Amino acid sequence: MRRTIAKPKESPDIAVARRVLDTEIVGLEALAAELDASFAEAVDKLAAITGRVTVTGMGKSGHVARKIASTLASTGTPAQFVHPAEASHGDLGMLAAGDAVLALSNSGETNELADILAHARRFGLPLIAITAREQSALADAADVTLRLPAAAEACSMGLAPTTSTTMMMALGDALAVALLERKGFSADDFQQLHPGGRLGRRLLKVADIMHEGPTVPLIPIETAMADAILAMTAKSFGCVGIVDGTGRLAGIVTDGDLRRHMGDGLLRAGVAEVMSRRPKTIRPQALAAEALAKMNQSAITSLFVVDAANKPLGIVHIHDCLRAGIA
Repeated sequence: MRRTIAKPKESPDIAVARRVLDTEIVGLEALAAELDASFAEAVDKLAAITGRVTVTGMGKSGHVARKIASTLASTGTPAQFVHPAEASHGDLGMLAAGDAVLALSNSGETNELADILAHARRFGLPLIAITAREQSALADAADVTLRLPAAAEACSMGLAPTTSTTMMMALGDALAVALLERKGFSADDFQQLHPGGRLGRRLLKVADIMHEGPTVPLIPIETAMADAILAMTAKSFGCVGIVDGTGRLAGIVTDGDLRRHMGDGLLRAGVAEVMSRRPKTIRPQALAAEALAKMNQSAITSLFVVDAANKPLGIVHIHDCLRAGIA
């Protein structure tokens, strides 16, 4: 007789979590399906301004607005959050000619937004609304309205802002990414705005951490090995680059090369007899993480940084990558 193994009963909390996520997914799918030309118009207006995007909202919409402003600013669209209540007490001065306003309100009837909306209208600032109600004070005041579709809130009472705020957040992300791509915002630009933290370190370029100038161990191809060893010792990279008469990197002498050629005649030899030809190199605009991977793969500790003509620009050591937090 076969035994039936009962499946463990799922926690009620997990069931609630699945219901919430499923409800919010339905809202996001409806939002995506109902996007229309007004979204492109909003992107046009935001891309055309010469100042900043002021994002505003009250309550839960305000918390979402803060995040949207932060995302915009970090992806190449200068932005700030202004609390609507504080705007009425002097923070309207944070808005200037050339700015735009992105206002969030699910109902579109948030009283605290009145002064900031009036200010935008008075000074001709483009006003973009995100709201669930097209027939509302906010939508009436706006140049462009991005309407949230009718969708159930995820809480069991249908009252707490959940699905609606998720849709607002997603729409803000969509605006930020559309503006990023419209402006051609690159990984280089992103790194400039994110110099700290793991993300910034991942985007560091070789040029950001390489050694340049007189610290780079380079000698002419006519140099004797006795002088090459002195140069290696003085620069402490464990290697020396060999340049030909045109200034191109012709080879490299490493500690390993010295061990392989150890003998009575080593000091009398020329570097051309000992050097390894076609050394591993890297371009200055390569990611530092790529340099580290290349050194690990080849079991070496340094890479010469060269230009398109194979002329040395600098050198990067594995310790430079580790000090920069790249691992």
